[in-house]
Amino acid sequence: MTDFIDLAIKYLPRLLVAAFQYTLPLTAISFFFGIIFAITTALIRVAKAPQNEWADAALKILKGVAATYVWFFRSTPMLVQLFIVFYGLPNAHIALFQSAWVSAITVFSLNTGAYASESIRAAISSVPEVQKQAAESLGMTTTQVYLYVVLPQASRISIPPLSNSLISLLKDTSLASVITIVEMFYLSQQIAATNYKVLSMYILVAMVYALFTSILSIGQHYLEKYTSRFAQ
Repeated sequence: MTDFIDLAIKYLPRLLVAAFQYTLPLTAISFFFGIIFAITTALIRVAKAPQNEWADAALKILKGVAATYVWFFRSTPMLVQLFIVFYGLPNAHIALFQSAWVSAITVFSLNTGAYASESIRAAISSVPEVQKQAAESLGMTTTQVYLYVVLPQASRISIPPLSNSLISLLKDTSLASVITIVEMFYLSQQIAATNYKVLSMYILVAMVYALFTSILSIGQHYLEKYTSRFAQ
């Protein structure tokens, strides 16, 4: 136990630096873009067919693209997606994803967006249709109905699953180690290779992940409590 405390005192600051320099920014940036993908995809999939024939055809194509996007990223492992983007595409002379950071953010964002879009879609669908009809009867446009009636309620409903997505994303950033990003887990592997304290280092980095996920869980609790007051 004393040896573990000494090891923690020596290496914990380095792990925290890696967390604030790589893990947390990677999580925050990826989640931000992931939510944008999720909202866009969810709105496309719940959109009603317009009266115009060409617009209806365009919407069907968009729905097909959105459904395929969700299917692909939910059906394949994130590790495989990282390898395809970082190692596979440059090998096919697609140089857009040669940066490890760009590759990681792209995959994490698209993967998070695919899962979160289903949560948001379900939240939007849970808003009673009668409320939408009442808003339209007051003269609101479709955009206004979604902005002022549907999305505020859907946002509150989707907080728990989206918070879970954020927590999962924080842990999944450890996969960035396979494409050379020196985040917490990668750093713990490097340290373990030099001091041979493999189990102790992995336990230590697990404790750091647990610390950050616990903070996010507490934040989720208070956010749910705050938004629930509007549901009375």
